[in-house]
Amino acid sequence: MKEGEITPGISAEEYISRRKRLLEILPENSVAILAAAPEKMMTDVVPYPYRQDANYLYITGCQQPGGVAVLSHECGLCMFMPETSAHDVIWKGQIAGVDAAPETFKADKAYPMSKIQEILPDMIGRSSKLFHNQETAVQTYTNLEAFQKADFYGAVRNLSRLTHELRWVKSPAELKLMRESASIGCQALLQTMLHSKSHPYEGLLAAKFEYECKMRGAQRMAFNPVVGGGPNAAVIHYSRNDQKIDDGDLVLMDVGCELHGYVSDMTRTWPPCGSFSSLEEALYDLILQTNKECLELCMPGTSLLQIHHYS
Repeated sequence: MKEGEITPGISAEEYISRRKRLLEILPENSVAILAAAPEKMMTDVVPYPYRQDANYLYITGCQQPGGVAVLSHECGLCMFMPETSAHDVIWKGQIAGVDAAPETFKADKAYPMSKIQEILPDMIGRSSKLFHNQETAVQTYTNLEAFQKADFYGAVRNLSRLTHELRWVKSPAELKLMRESASIGCQALLQTMLHSKSHPYEGLLAAKFEYECKMRGAQRMAFNPVVGGGPNAAVIHYSRNDQKIDDGDLVLMDVGCELHGYVSDMTRTWPPCGSFSSLEEALYDLILQTNKECLELCMPGTSLLQIHHYS
């Protein structure tokens, strides 16, 4: 990372600006609560690769589980940070604790998670409206009597509507990361297409794409790759990716990668083991032309529904 960045490509000043903009659209005397995404376990002791909740990451820049962030006009950003033991350090490594909240993430206040039952109820009690990220709500705060009381009286709202509104408009730094993510995906897909003639297997093409993306700096896939050969291409969210692509069949790949929280998404169809038939080529050209004309419609004032109806 460059000096002054909290996450690669995004500076501390930009995170602070995001919080200010969220406070501007939060009603007066309200509190917003965002919890980090929970860890999900593959087995009893082996977790799946961790991915932070998009809203928590957007506001804090923190990419570890176990935290809760609270934003209000009164206290600014208050972060409750996870605590660790010597056993945890051996198994999982060091974590960002209370000291990192003001130093790294530029929080206004910071406390260990063990203090949340002591501090958060007063913050909720002094507010007239409570917003929280429903998708990652954790019992650490939802079980608090103050939260349940606010919920009972209809004072709890979903924060995602507000954070999504903020995320509609991308900063120059975000646009740069989005372009880099798309560039990585395009290069990886081109290499995969070249690879497909000698390796016409759905699983091998999925693996090739992931390899090429990660070799260029991507952290993970944007979603489970769709690699459908022949009739499998007609299954919208096909994800088995375990069949051989027969001679004469087309393969459809719907893939994308994630670069520091920003994803790409592209779909291509081609014949790994031969060439397009005249009918396939005509259909391909029709879809390509439709795509180009839809891109020309992408301008201020045009809705997604209008573009969909046109296509």
